[in-house]
Amino acid sequence: MQILVTGGAGFIGSAVVRHLVNETDVIVINVDALTYAGNLDSLGNARHHPRHIFEHVDIRDRAALDKVLRTHEPDAIMHLAAESHVDRSIDGPAPFIETNIAGTCNLLEAAREYWNTLPEDARARFRFHHVSTDEVYGDLADDDECLMLNDECKEQSAFTTHNSQLKTGSLFTEQTPYAPSSPYAASKASADHLVRAWHRTYGLPTLITNCSNNYGPFHFPEKLIPLVILNALEGKELPVYGRGEQVRDWLYVEDHARALCEVITRGVVGETYNIGGHNEKQNIEVVRSICDIMDELAPSKLNIKHSKLITHVKDRPGHDQRYAIDASKIERDLGWTPSETFESGIRKTVAWYLDNQRWCERVQDGSYQRQRLGVE
Repeated sequence: MQILVTGGAGFIGSAVVRHLVNETDVIVINVDALTYAGNLDSLGNARHHPRHIFEHVDIRDRAALDKVLRTHEPDAIMHLAAESHVDRSIDGPAPFIETNIAGTCNLLEAAREYWNTLPEDARARFRFHHVSTDEVYGDLADDDECLMLNDECKEQSAFTTHNSQLKTGSLFTEQTPYAPSSPYAASKASADHLVRAWHRTYGLPTLITNCSNNYGPFHFPEKLIPLVILNALEGKELPVYGRGEQVRDWLYVEDHARALCEVITRGVVGETYNIGGHNEKQNIEVVRSICDIMDELAPSKLNIKHSKLITHVKDRPGHDQRYAIDASKIERDLGWTPSETFESGIRKTVAWYLDNQRWCERVQDGSYQRQRLGVE
């Protein structure tokens, strides 16, 4: 089997590539534009494996996509390429619209044209799997909770009341109405709608997954967990938005990779599957857990507890208070459950960053980006 993975040099994409190469006999065609978040170092030993083929292609380039599909003739596409950082989307939404919406449309059209050329048996086997986020569902906090937790949320109380009235339970299900808050979430919601439309209108055999917050090895340092680990290691402030009471469901990235591979091989065409870690934590709890592990594994050179470095900063606009995934469907239908608890996964993550400081240094000093220029 040959699977084309877009965004395969990114955080989640590289975990999928490593899993496919190391745990299956699949041939992987890895398509990545190598933007700032794409890092071939993150592929580990899969990078030079004979079943891994790298194509330096941007999904916004239709001609290049067509060429890749004609050349490699994949049996399935796993679409993970995306701009994904909420703060960056607030500062500049245009790249999120261009990549996450227009790029997905480009890929869907290239896939549809390719799929229509396949023999009947290959058409029946083909799958297009779009990987999305729980952020498309918006905020699970009810209005009273939102008002209590966050002044920023108070300014949006009418919006939050409207959203909370649409929620039918305390967890996101596959039927939860979409109510994205950030430009990033809105761009992913738009992409989800496109994928469903291509299935409904053209019959393209699609699947969608919506995941909770991922963490683990090879995570780009702008995200909360790696940022806290690396700042703590250097004795820098550990920034926490507002009071840090926002709740997220945390999913270890290698568990997510396993789930995605279950969906692409065994999922039902046209279905959506929510993937969660069953690990709801407040952001401040996450940061304190990291501090405790750092105190044990890498005591501060300043001879202080790492928690003393926690600094509360102004909350970001439109910050959702709570996300939580109901992952019962994927467990019931495909038998997937996460292997890692938050306690085991966060310890593994901290230990990985401490043991792989060369990877971190190459990201922080920008030297990893030489790969885009063909220097490495």
